[in-house]
Amino acid sequence: MFRGRGWVVTIAVLVVAVAGGYAVFAATRDHSANVPPGCRVSLNNQTYTLSPAQAAHATTITAVGKRMGLPDHAVSIALAAALQESKLQNLPHGDRDSVGLFQQRPSQGWGSASQLMTPTYAAGAFYRHLARVPGWETLPVTTAAQRVQRSAAPSAYASWEAEARAIAQATTGEIPAGLSCRVDVAPSQASGKPMRDALTQELGPQTLDVSLPEARGWTVSAWLVGHAPRYGVSEVGFAGRVWTASSGRWLASAVPADMTVRVTEAR
Repeated sequence: MFRGRGWVVTIAVLVVAVAGGYAVFAATRDHSANVPPGCRVSLNNQTYTLSPAQAAHATTITAVGKRMGLPDHAVSIALAAALQESKLQNLPHGDRDSVGLFQQRPSQGWGSASQLMTPTYAAGAFYRHLARVPGWETLPVTTAAQRVQRSAAPSAYASWEAEARAIAQATTGEIPAGLSCRVDVAPSQASGKPMRDALTQELGPQTLDVSLPEARGWTVSAWLVGHAPRYGVSEVGFAGRVWTASSGRWLASAVPADMTVRVTEAR
């Protein structure tokens, strides 16, 4: 470091010859101040931003679909529907008696208003209706969503298809570490057993403390990141990467890589 006339110059990169090649060591610093609060999904040079509440709802929709054994295409359809109907907000009102993430109507047999305001139930109801649509597996996202929702604006879901697909890829594990959030977390009474119970309810058993297939591990990790504020999750580690709530980034982990999702709660 050289000082003079108020200037400070820092040598940031040191190149060292190693075994006939070169190892590059870059000076690091905390970039968390450059990451705004909220959540992001980045794919093909396109970034989609979500609020922490939207991220929680998106990861719940994904988790329920995977618990039900549905392919990722079903998750894209459900996310497109929820983006159009509520912008991924759990709305207590809507057109006539519509409520919730999908603006489902109690009067149309979707369930009670209380049930439909529960994201886990609402997502399950959407997927059950989707499974009854003939050939939904090969239908375009907007067509399949319309056949479930029967909206007065049948083409509206198309405008959300790219975003829905990106979020689905990030939360189903097609893209490792695809969802990142910078959030403030504090110790929560919902941590510990309540968090594990919610994770099991939405994703099924075999989520923590066991080795997981890569895609499922990233689905579990995305759920924990998306629900970090509610459950006081400060750090999530999987497959050689670690996310921290304070930085909002997935970085290489100092812990040897394994296929067990590790979660740290705020203390």
